[in-house]
Amino acid sequence: MKRFEWIVAIRYLRAKRKQTVISVITVISILGVAAGVASLIIALSINNGFSSTLEASLLSATAHVSIQERHPSFGIENWQALIPRLRRIPHVVTVTPGLYDQVGLRGPLISAGAILKGVPLGNGAPVPQMLERLKQGSLADFNDSKTAETSIVLGARLAEQVGVRLGSPVTVIGNELTPFSIAPSLYKFRVVGIFESGLYDLDSTWAFTTLKAAQHVLDLPDVVNAIELRLDDAYQASAVAREAAPIIGPKLIAETWMTQNRPLLNALKLEKIVSIITVSLIELIAALNILVVLVMLVMEKHRDIAILMSMGARREQIRRIFVLQGVIIGGIGAAIGLTAGYSVTALCNHYRWIRLDEQIYSISYVPFLSRPTDAVWVAGLALLTSLVATLHPSASAARIAPAEALRYE
Repeated sequence: MKRFEWIVAIRYLRAKRKQTVISVITVISILGVAAGVASLIIALSINNGFSSTLEASLLSATAHVSIQERHPSFGIENWQALIPRLRRIPHVVTVTPGLYDQVGLRGPLISAGAILKGVPLGNGAPVPQMLERLKQGSLADFNDSKTAETSIVLGARLAEQVGVRLGSPVTVIGNELTPFSIAPSLYKFRVVGIFESGLYDLDSTWAFTTLKAAQHVLDLPDVVNAIELRLDDAYQASAVAREAAPIIGPKLIAETWMTQNRPLLNALKLEKIVSIITVSLIELIAALNILVVLVMLVMEKHRDIAILMSMGARREQIRRIFVLQGVIIGGIGAAIGLTAGYSVTALCNHYRWIRLDEQIYSISYVPFLSRPTDAVWVAGLALLTSLVATLHPSASAARIAPAEALRYE
């Protein structure tokens, strides 16, 4: 009966005075499995947190599909004719023309470099996702033609750098083409909003204004250098880019957010693989401990096994007893590890205990994201390694000959 095997397996794992060493190693094995499971859950949570946070920030700051010049020159002309055709592509929600370039920004304290981006704002135009939830201010000034062309929205860190607040005047330093050279030009704006995307690079460099104002500052005609498509499903970007290709022609190219951020996304994938391999070594060490425990138990219980077999216990039952011991150790360790791992990740994410230098890592803290599906395969890996560790000791126990073992008893 299987109940008999469970009873014997649990009884063999209980501590007795003469088995203190075995009991200590059993506890160490359980803690080893628990440490491996907890470490793997925490490592996966960190990787998932970074991936989801950076991905969300990137998708709020960049287009899912961006139409640009294949060989940048003087901008995309006749861009108005492309917008209705691009909007008819399945999954496309909004199509937004944009013009951006580097400018200087001068406040009352200091000047700083910035990227000025002009997009349609106000009067029913779709709001860029980055500006949907402003940290301060509103986009109401863009609805008034008298104030729209002199209104600007700055990133939170950029506003701090140049020393401006909501409602403060700021000077944008652009370039004006003259018959003799390119001369700097000064344009007065008023800060009507401050946004915070969560990515330091964006919050410290980007500024938004109307498309017309950006064209004026950059001394350009009615052209844009990007047509940005937002989709109802960001992972359909590749399919949408393929459908946009015949519409935009050979002089333009459709790039997806995955292509534009490929180095970062590939780095995150590689980090996840390395983390799994590294932390899985802890599971291997725990499996070796389980192997030692069971080998010592077989040696210790040599006589008991012979008696059980002489009383009718089958070799398969003996083998199953030692397999169950390894599974019990792995199961208890996995349960402890999952509890500890998910508890640590929840607390670290809630209280943001691990801080980062956002100038280096783009975000100010280590984000944790625990997924229930991770528990399934992590626990499965722990049980599998525990099961593999039982194969040799259980086979050795099943090969014991009762007559030989009891000859000198």
